[in-house]
Amino acid sequence: MITRFSLLVLLSSTFAATAADWARFRGPNGSGIAPDDKPVPVEWSATKNLKWKTALPGPGSSSPIVVGDRIFVTCWSGYATDGPQSAGDITALKRHLVCVDRTTGKILWDKSVPAKQPEEPYGGMFAQNGYASHTPVSDGKSVFAFFGKSGVHAFDLEGKPLWQADVGDWDDRRNWGSASSPILHGDILIVPALVESQTLYGFDKNTGKQLWKAPSEGFAGTWGTPVLAGADLAIAVPGEVWGFNPDTGKLRWYATGLQSDSVCNSVVTDGSAVYAMSERGGGSVAIKAGGKGDVSATNTLWTGPNGSRIATPILWEDRLYWISGSIATCRDAKTGAEIYSERIEGGTAAPSSGGGQGFGGGRRGGGGGGDYASPVVANGHLYHMGRRGEVLVVKLGPKFELISRNTIEGDTSDRSATPAISNGQLFLRSAKTLYCIGE
Repeated sequence: MITRFSLLVLLSSTFAATAADWARFRGPNGSGIAPDDKPVPVEWSATKNLKWKTALPGPGSSSPIVVGDRIFVTCWSGYATDGPQSAGDITALKRHLVCVDRTTGKILWDKSVPAKQPEEPYGGMFAQNGYASHTPVSDGKSVFAFFGKSGVHAFDLEGKPLWQADVGDWDDRRNWGSASSPILHGDILIVPALVESQTLYGFDKNTGKQLWKAPSEGFAGTWGTPVLAGADLAIAVPGEVWGFNPDTGKLRWYATGLQSDSVCNSVVTDGSAVYAMSERGGGSVAIKAGGKGDVSATNTLWTGPNGSRIATPILWEDRLYWISGSIATCRDAKTGAEIYSERIEGGTAAPSSGGGQGFGGGRRGGGGGGDYASPVVANGHLYHMGRRGEVLVVKLGPKFELISRNTIEGDTSDRSATPAISNGQLFLRSAKTLYCIGE
């Protein structure tokens, strides 16, 4: 019999777990900031503050998400799991959604989906990305995985399939692969199939019914994940920043944005302004969200020099932070003015290489793009994952202060996944291994 007291305890416990969830790419609204103030270790190794590690069924660069006492992450198997030399038969390719027990690291279930064929072959710049780059998203009741050409798949938390939807099967014109992650807006699952069909989709999360679609050739060259900026759904595309109505998929406003033919990272927002940045002469821009039509003249807050190309920056207390290669940068979010730019000796980025060695085949070159994972924040500390496996911990503030450099010895595989943070624990993902860091 459930008493009134025990019911209240149950409800409060459920709320606490939900409040601390890291349920999508870069956590709450894509901010990269931990949803609670519990202390996270700033030092760890293979023998210190490592609670558990779990071998995954295959490689990937998607981020883990945290839902209560479970971790969800995607990977692939059956083809090219140890680099081009192990390619094999592409028709054996499968994508996986894996559920891991948060306390023990034990795999609770593993659901695989055969890849829709023909799939892009593994090699060249595609090998810098692979077949599992989209981070899943959850509402605490279901989990939604985007598998590129193989579509969108919804499961309950026990792994029961709920529904599936196709969103296109185009190849990326540059052979870079696909990476944008789905997000939730109320009962709407928003899927950025920007490579697969150059389209944003809105689905009923409960039934899989398509509610709206927003196709545009302007999405070509975009790999970012959208965020909710006030009442708008914001995303940067080559040349512009766009604001959609997330309920209908209709474009509300647009503004001149990054002067680049590719946008590899995501915008960040404080709820009223949207910040976008790029390298290769693309520059950076801050746009006030809202309005109608072309708001370039009225809503552009500032434009600035180049910023981060692949990693999405952190917006923290009116400052923008990122680490690109061996340079740590901080700018004033209100003005775009540089606060500091510091070189880190022995930076974290992998050396440039055009082909790469694959996710399981040792350290992989950066293809000129540097680190792939985006920084995250807990307790005023920034955690930056380099592709070689070193995590820099930097104290946030107007002066650069490097607190620690951390590696887990024995794992030399690629590190392209953005970490997750929840309840004082840091979840790291290398190509084939999931780690839980905690005191």
